Amino acid sequence: MNFGYTILYVEDVPASMSFYESAFGLQRRFLHESGDFGELETGATALAFSSRRLMRELGKHPSKATANAPCFEIAFTTADVPAAVARAVAAGANLVQAPEDMPWGQTVAYVADADGFLVELCTPVQPQQ
Repeated sequence: MNFGYTILYVEDVPASMSFYESAFGLQRRFLHESGDFGELETGATALAFSSRRLMRELGKHPSKATANAPCFEIAFTTADVPAAVARAVAAGANLVQAPEDMPWGQTVAYVADADGFLVELCTPVQPQQ
């Protein structure tokens, strides 16, 4: 089995996709003509977006995300966390936690997107030797 995608339930799919393209350099895979669903390339797994309106029409009732009480986070790895944070903030992200060196050797920072999703920007985890 392969992990295919994660779907974020957002208010405005095209706007959210544009933010992730600008803030994190992701490439658009597709956006449905309705504007209610789209996917971005992230490597082996896609980051997908669906409008909360569409989900309500399908009988689901997604709650709005909140960065200060997240139920999950998205993480992007990078060799230069401070530069990634600066790019994300310049694109409209809210800084949640400035870059910090962790005891296990990883540098970690957090931003939030306009929909309240928590996004971790971090260096890759290095195996313990």
